[in-house]
Amino acid sequence: MSTPLNKLFEKHSDTLQGALKAIRTRDYWSPYPENPSPRAYGETANQDGEAAFKAYLGKPFELDMPGITGQAGSEKSPYGIDLNVQYPTADLNTLLPAMDEARKAWREAGVDGRAAVCLEILDRLNKRSFEIAYAVMHTSGQGFMMAFQAGGPHAQDRGLEAVAYGYEVMSAVPGKATWTKPQGKHDPLVMEKTFTTMGRGIALVVGCSTFPTWNTYPGMFASLVTGNPVVIKPHAGAILPAAISVRIAQEVLKECGLPPHIVSMVVDQDPQAPCTKELAQHPLVKLIDFTGNTAFGNWLEQNCPQAQVYTEKAGVNTIIIDSTDDFKGMVRNLAFTLSLYSGQMCTTPQDIFVPAEGIETEDGHKTFDEVAQALASGVSKFLSDPERAAMVLGAVQSTLTEERIKSSASLGQVVLESKKLENAQFPDARVYSPLIMTIDADKADVYMNELFGPISFIVKSNSREHSIELAHKAVKEHGAITMGCYSKDDAMLEQIEEAALDAGVALSINLTGGVFVNQSAAFSDFHATGANPAANACLSDYAFVSNRFRVVQSRRHPKS
Repeated sequence: MSTPLNKLFEKHSDTLQGALKAIRTRDYWSPYPENPSPRAYGETANQDGEAAFKAYLGKPFELDMPGITGQAGSEKSPYGIDLNVQYPTADLNTLLPAMDEARKAWREAGVDGRAAVCLEILDRLNKRSFEIAYAVMHTSGQGFMMAFQAGGPHAQDRGLEAVAYGYEVMSAVPGKATWTKPQGKHDPLVMEKTFTTMGRGIALVVGCSTFPTWNTYPGMFASLVTGNPVVIKPHAGAILPAAISVRIAQEVLKECGLPPHIVSMVVDQDPQAPCTKELAQHPLVKLIDFTGNTAFGNWLEQNCPQAQVYTEKAGVNTIIIDSTDDFKGMVRNLAFTLSLYSGQMCTTPQDIFVPAEGIETEDGHKTFDEVAQALASGVSKFLSDPERAAMVLGAVQSTLTEERIKSSASLGQVVLESKKLENAQFPDARVYSPLIMTIDADKADVYMNELFGPISFIVKSNSREHSIELAHKAVKEHGAITMGCYSKDDAMLEQIEEAALDAGVALSINLTGGVFVNQSAAFSDFHATGANPAANACLSDYAFVSNRFRVVQSRRHPKS
């Protein structure tokens, strides 16, 4: 490893050691402040970040890549602003061979060198969290606070987590070893062996429109640290956050004397004719990370035999309400959960199972209808403050989701109508309150299909046990990232935990405070399990990184 990389590794060694400790202890830890405070980021960080974001609008965005052929871009903010940023398009048959050729230089940087570069990239991303936040906000529709946290520090945490796992797995292999085999009366056999960790090839990260950094950084950094050049293919509606990230990575690589196009980006020349399939099936692409709809995730898994494919797809997240000793706390918690980012999270509950006979609470028995009405009233009350509603709901990213909200009200008995709300700062924003319906358990063909967005069903089950059975069935057959439950009966909790284990889904029990089922903390929470149809991988664990590299050895007799 060269001297500049040595110095870079020393600069970030404390951060790396902190991350390595965190993935073992699973306690709270983060080197990146989640509070957008001037004390953490500087007095002018917010203004500077917003100015940097606005400076991109209506202009070409430059990246350092071979094979650039032109420009393209048609992003429109869900808040009603035309971004009109133009990004370089590239000829894949020029770019990808150049990236593959750069793999040698990236391999020769070594485990410590690659980790050092990744850590420096993450550090610079963190310093520009406000700039990235505005880019995430105006492409995904997230409210500013969520865009700052999920798009900035929390996404950076997930990237760092992947670096830590990759570094730990690769560091388990010694670079050199002396092999000595006794031969009895004869001299022992001695071999000097060298072991080199190397990437498998080019890694493709297919970005999503709702979390353009949070769902991109894990695969990006897991592949980078293990020796693979990375090409990011962002969603056509959320390019800018990825482009900023790629440019920062290229700047670090260039400063370290490495080819900047080790990290590159490909955009569609025409959003109506995406190049993702062509890119995914290219013979030089050996790793693919994808977050998005089930149909395309399944296509990638089935049609890219040359690549190791990691997918996070759609699912039907569930809540089981059996009983509670804090009814108001439960309602408040679920009201926030259903409202956050207009339900546009892969962890947001869709199906809430409540027994037909109702539930027991600290205030006595509540009927099914009383539970349903309490949840509807809780959401209405929570969103009654327009400023809070705008901040929490954000905006609906896609017009397809907007249409889905409008067309879904006929699927059940509406207990809370979805309303188009005003955003005082952005009059043209797509803002909708949640749609909540009740439905009978025998309508499984309706409520067990994922309806992405702020759309939820309160399902009338036949019994407490039936609720568990239905939730288990939803996860096993359709997949889920999260399951939540409320019960004050330990025996029922044991049954629910067993159902969650059997279905392979993360379970949250009796959340009534400041933790919500649709939130996931890096270094502690395993996001998805890879054990049900919603995802074939987990963010992050050892399996997420260990198949991204190979160990190649050489051996020789020692010189006498």
